[in-house]
Amino acid sequence: MTDLEMVLITGMSGSGKSVALHALEDAGYYCVDNLPPELLLPFIALEQKHGARKVAIAIDVRSATSLPLVPEQLRQLRKLQEQGVTMHSLFLDANTETLVRRFSETRRLHPLSRPGASDQHRALVEAIELERELLGEMREQAHVLDTSMIRPSQLRGYVKSLIEAPPTQLTLVFESFAFKRGVPLDADYVFDVRMLPNPHYESALRDLTGLDQAVVDYLKAHSEVADMFTHIEQFLSHWLKALARDHRSYVTVAIGCTGGQHRSVYLAETLAAAFGPHWHTLKRHRELDARSTEQAATI
Repeated sequence: MTDLEMVLITGMSGSGKSVALHALEDAGYYCVDNLPPELLLPFIALEQKHGARKVAIAIDVRSATSLPLVPEQLRQLRKLQEQGVTMHSLFLDANTETLVRRFSETRRLHPLSRPGASDQHRALVEAIELERELLGEMREQAHVLDTSMIRPSQLRGYVKSLIEAPPTQLTLVFESFAFKRGVPLDADYVFDVRMLPNPHYESALRDLTGLDQAVVDYLKAHSEVADMFTHIEQFLSHWLKALARDHRSYVTVAIGCTGGQHRSVYLAETLAAAFGPHWHTLKRHRELDARSTEQAATI
């Protein structure tokens, strides 16, 4: 049998699972959508026997009657590392408002919708909440990726960066965001840095970001910013080994400020640089990444 790298994609209907699968297909994975959970372990054994090296599988609420099987199967798959199977488990999520809008725009029926309901909006919200309940245990065993505020091109990039992370060690994800656009659903820890000095009120810095040296120098000059960095760094350093012992594959640390442009970006970058020598780290800047995508689309 050959070594097999497996990616399991689960998540809410309308959260972008098809986009994620296409990204994995482009990365050389053999992809299967809506595989019945009963076939998960036999399929992995068959692919490994036939020499497959990269497989991506999507399982979702369309297999509702068999979903209770999945958590135990995931535990069994994690025990197969000595037999050459490594696994990434990703759960795509989005807030209810976003999912309702996406279904309304595409005019598609939710898999759990009740046909003929008099109040279609209410029926859709009820279907989404039921789906959250059915997928709750699968969500707890996976790395959650919130797609509420990101574009398909961002999602493709995020998925590719996640699967490149070593599956056998904990990966730290530092994510900057704007509170005015909502807290990321995928955050394990959220730190609010809105009380720090704001470069937005400096006319020369307003249009720059936390990636620009002028903003970096401004924030470095304030002791409150250094204090915030130290407190977050000490907290994470204290608990990361315990999280790793708990077999966590990913920990997402979200840093939020008002606009997601200056303070949160600077601290996410600085923390990633500090932890990079000791842990595998990834960086995301939700608002800046979205802006870069919009600019690229207009070129």
